Amino acid sequence: MIERRGRFNASGKKFAVVVSRFNEFITSRLLQSAREVLEQGGAKSRDIEIFWVPGALEIPFFCRKLALKGKFDAIIALGCILRGGTYHFECVANECTRGISQAALETGVPVSSGIIAADSLEEALDRAGLKAGNKGAQAALAALEIADLNCHFFEVSRSKVKRKS
Repeated sequence: MIERRGRFNASGKKFAVVVSRFNEFITSRLLQSAREVLEQGGAKSRDIEIFWVPGALEIPFFCRKLALKGKFDAIIALGCILRGGTYHFECVANECTRGISQAALETGVPVSSGIIAADSLEEALDRAGLKAGNKGAQAALAALEIADLNCHFFEVSRSKVKRKS
């Protein structure tokens, strides 16, 4: 039996982090933890580029655009969607999740999701590091592992990603 696993090794890899400005008091906590994990994994600050977008619905679009540039080994999507009193929450959460998956599948560049979809501000704070871990750190760990596995097992490098104008 052959078993393969990615390592949590950022050395020589480049990462993009796409962060929603909406609910920034939560997303800034996600970003801080994601950066710490990437740096602990060996990423240099020059190998991490951060892109702020207006809201969660803009995250998939920008992840796909960045993936098509062929510059990054993995992209991390960070956002926070809080339930309100309308159906809007489900629409945004579903489309954001679907779009992130679609961006990765269409481009071949891993996109890890650190999107919090929470029923309340308290729940979001818990998932941003207060009680239930930090979704930003978890997304960064996933990005490290899948970028390593993708680069080594499939011998994929940034230069082999199809570039579109």
